[in-house]
Order: sequence, then structure tokens, then C-alpha cells
Amino acid sequence: MATTATPDSTPQPRICLIEDDEIIGESLSDRFRLEGFDVDWCRTGAEARRALATRRHAVVVSDIRLPDCNGGDLFVELLAEAPALPPFLFMTAFGAIDRAVALIQAGAADYITKPFDPDALVAKVCALAERYGAARNSSRGGERLGVSPAMERITETLPRLARHTDTLLITGESGVGKEHVARLFHEHAAGGEAPFVAVNCAAIPESLIESELFGYEKGAFTGAAKARRGYFEQAQGGTLFLDEIGDMPLSMQAKLLRVLQEHRLQRLGGESTIAVDFRLICATHCDLKAMVEEGRFREDLYYRINVIHLRIPPLRERKEDIVWFMQHFIEAFNHAHPEEARRIDPRTQEALTRYPWPGNVRELKHAVERACILSPGPVLGADAFFGEGQDVGAEAPASRPLAEYLMDCERDYLRMVLDQHGGHMTHSAEALGITRKTLWEKMRRLGLQARDEP
Repeated sequence: MATTATPDSTPQPRICLIEDDEIIGESLSDRFRLEGFDVDWCRTGAEARRALATRRHAVVVSDIRLPDCNGGDLFVELLAEAPALPPFLFMTAFGAIDRAVALIQAGAADYITKPFDPDALVAKVCALAERYGAARNSSRGGERLGVSPAMERITETLPRLARHTDTLLITGESGVGKEHVARLFHEHAAGGEAPFVAVNCAAIPESLIESELFGYEKGAFTGAAKARRGYFEQAQGGTLFLDEIGDMPLSMQAKLLRVLQEHRLQRLGGESTIAVDFRLICATHCDLKAMVEEGRFREDLYYRINVIHLRIPPLRERKEDIVWFMQHFIEAFNHAHPEEARRIDPRTQEALTRYPWPGNVRELKHAVERACILSPGPVLGADAFFGEGQDVGAEAPASRPLAEYLMDCERDYLRMVLDQHGGHMTHSAEALGITRKTLWEKMRRLGLQARDEP
């Protein structure tokens, strides 16, 4: 569905409504359209994922209970995959308020309890759309990726690359902003209306990856009640972003290479071939060249995707960006919550620049947002970051050795993330932007005990 244009050619803001109830969904869709919004009405979490991956939304309005997943869990997963989400407003029953509050602490914008006054919901949505739009417009500023020389060079290079290449390889540690760079490349190359389809290869089970990428025809396998376009087709005319390409199975690598060479594919269970045309951006934290030498990645595919290579340095190698991102995230919070405007204490800012930020920009964003939410006052002091909240009269962390304080910060933060994910190691590692092995090592170093996963 294309964005509707008003007579002055200004696109209407778009809402992603996630609601499985037909009566409520239709009623809210009609009401939002009357208020001047375009609406993507999604009845399942899977539909919402596809809509959010391919279109820009001003606000997401979601029920917590969905037929195929929990709306809150969906938000947490999306936030870990793409920190720059539009604001989420949850509709929840009175008995689930605790869950809604937990989601607010995790980064959601607001919630409303059922039964609700439609006027009240519309007012909340309009306010969020306005605040988010203001924050986004103020932050675009030529779409800077940072102020360090390395990121300035990448920012300056992307428009030229977008004009001359359809294939890009982005490497860097988890959480450095590879998807953000990919989206910016896409905007330079195709504009905002062409689809941008993001796929995390590491998150798709090997048994499902072919059907997810290629799609399938009705009856192709048990449970295939209707035909489905795969990610290759969904990216038609736009950009396909394959994150963590190093985790793609070898058998799938061969099939991907064939699609890239022939620009055609065949759905599972299909007999005819389908022409596809899309830009390809691949990203990984792995050393693909070493994987080629070890036989874990196809050499021909490596040279096919490694036309242009961009390395995103980790945050610890560009400390000037730490302060820049810190201020950026605080300003975004202040735009969304002007009545609770925050600023950071200079001494705290200096201390945080010395922290290595193993989760890179993603970890920094979560830390700043948490500090903004939990801080009792406008000034973000050292005790606002990572810790579980200290009494006003408690000893100031600044009086302790910096190394000791930062270790406690890291311990408290890991404990918080693990609690959020019920002690699940894999989910916690994904949220932190690190590998499961790295999480194990950190927990052992910090004296944290792992729980048995379900």
C-alpha cells in the first residue's frame, strides 16, 4: 500500500496497527484514517514484522495478546534487532498492567488499558506521532552516522556508493550500527517508498531458511495452506539486507549465489521461475575470508558479495562518537518527554567514555534510555546508569575507583537483561548484541550464575 499524498504532496504519517480482533481492528483503522493517518492493519506478529521491515511508521499500536505470539515479546525482539524503532503503544487488559509497565521500562512509549475511550487512544497516538516526527527530523541532520573521522568518511561515501553499486558488504561487531548504515544506503539508492527487507540469517532455523527466502506454493509441505512470497520477492525493486550472512548454511549459500547470478528463483513446490531484481546488502561480525579458508563459506559467494566493503569500527575505537550518541539519545528522549527533560552530568559523561561498551551503540542506547526513565531528577548522574537504583543518601559512585564502578555497572546491566529474558542465555546475548560465548565469559568473570534454560 503506497503512502497517500495530500494536496501539498506531504506524505501522511503511517500507523502500524497490530490487532487480531476484526471488529476492533476495523473500527480503529477507520478512526485513524479519519484522523489523517495511513494504516497498516496487521492481524499477527508475522504480518507486523513484514510491515515494519518494509515501511516507515510514525507509531505502532499493538495488542499484547496476538494469535501467533505475545506483542510484548515481539517488541523486545524487534528492539534487539533494530534499536531505531518507532514508538510502541500497547493496548492491554487491566490484569496485564504489570507487563505493560515492564515494556515501558524496556523502551515502549506508552500503554492504554481496555476498555478504552477511542478519543483517548487517538490523542495518545497523535502526540506520539508528533513527538517522534520532531525527534526524527531533528536527528536526521544530513543523516550523520557519528562525528568520528571514520564515520564521517562512511557518511560521505554512501551517496556515491548508492549511485554506482547494487551490492555492499558491511562488517563490524554486533551493535555497531550495520543495519542503520544499510538503511541509509538504501535511502540514498532507492528512496523511502521502495521496500527494505531485513533478514537475520542467524535467527532463522536451517530447516526454514529456504522457505523464508524463496517462499512457497500452496501445498508445498504440511502446513502450507496458502502460497507465500519469500524475502527475495518481498525485496523486489528495493533492498534485501542479509544480516549475519556468515551464519547462512553452505547449502543455502549455493542457492543464494544462483539467484544473484540468474536474477530468477523458484518457490518451494513451484514449477515456474520468477524474475527478481533487488539491491543486496550483506553484513556480518565474522571474518568471512578466514571462513572461506576454513571451508565454512563459499569462495565464489564471498567474491560476489564483496564488491564494496565497509568496516564499521567498534565504539571503543571512536570514543568521540560515545558522547555524540549519548547526547543524541538524550535529545530523542527529551523530544518524546518534554516534561521530563534530562541532561547528563559532565563527570558521568567522562566516566562513561572510558567504558569499553562491548555491545557498542545498541548497549549505549539501552543504557541511556534506562537512565532517562529511572532517573529521579533531570540530571543523569553515575547512579542512573546500569544500576538498580540507589538511595539518595548512598555513597556516590564517583568516589569509588572507576574500574570497580564500571565492573559493577556491567554486572548490574547483565543481571537486568538476563532477568528481562527469564535467564535465557541466547535471547539475552541477542539483546546485548554479543555472542552467547561472550556472555558466558562475562558472567563467569563477574560472578553471575546461569539458570537452566527451558
